[in-house]
Amino acid sequence: MVKLYEKDIKTREVLDWKGLHLLHFEGSSCSQKTRISLNLKGLNWESHPVDLIAQENFKPWFLGINPRGLVPVLVHDGEVHIESNDILEYLDHAFPQKPLIPTELHDKIVQGLREEDDLHIDIRNLTMRFVIPRKLAMKKPESLSNFTEDDGKIEGCEDSHKTRELKYWQNFAKRGITDEQATISANKFNAVLSEFDKQFANSSYLLGEQLTQLDIAWFIYAVRLQAAGYPIARLHPNVNRWLSELMSRDEFAREVANPLPLTLISGGLRLVQRLRSTTLEKVTGL
Repeated sequence: MVKLYEKDIKTREVLDWKGLHLLHFEGSSCSQKTRISLNLKGLNWESHPVDLIAQENFKPWFLGINPRGLVPVLVHDGEVHIESNDILEYLDHAFPQKPLIPTELHDKIVQGLREEDDLHIDIRNLTMRFVIPRKLAMKKPESLSNFTEDDGKIEGCEDSHKTRELKYWQNFAKRGITDEQATISANKFNAVLSEFDKQFANSSYLLGEQLTQLDIAWFIYAVRLQAAGYPIARLHPNVNRWLSELMSRDEFAREVANPLPLTLISGGLRLVQRLRSTTLEKVTGL
């Protein structure tokens, strides 16, 4: 688990925050699964929106809380936790009521979340290619400069994760997401969801008849894949049934509802893609 040391935190005011505080963005997939988990566990938390479109996550104030420039960030009684899956595991340990990572399934869920996290760049690739226009997604020179020059530490050490993030956005500025990258990413999800489809033929949830954190994590990915134009209903009907059941629950649906401006922007992009035959299905051959 990644928890910042007190000396890592340059925005010192958060050290005095009491209770549960979440720094998050409405449309961030990792923020969405964290909010769903907080709500399902019935926890009271204070919301601190961070506008990723305005690139507030690269402002010195936020980098002073999370040098990686990523949301969500959980602050619990002045302790700062980053990385969404670590946050979810921490919450289940700190607040064992209504467990989403039950003891008897702990190892399977943690392993599953690790495999889900390994696909984080792939879901980002498909988002940046098919959901958000490239010009809107590109990072401003000022943002990258702030990120580059920030000397923040993670657990007292230089952070290799920051180097990977910076390289990703520099490459994105040069060439966006290529057809090859999109195809590789989409095929990874096709392989995983095909296995899930077999599982859902005999169970309601990913690990049997009990909703767990693994379902929440993959629900978020499935919603994002649908938004990108991935044909879940056609390729994975059992996954689609599971997704529809979860979407019928308010605790899930309200956290993935996009604000109207983003809905209009994404809808316009999808229309252009259909007209130019550059949809996810056309580009990847799925």
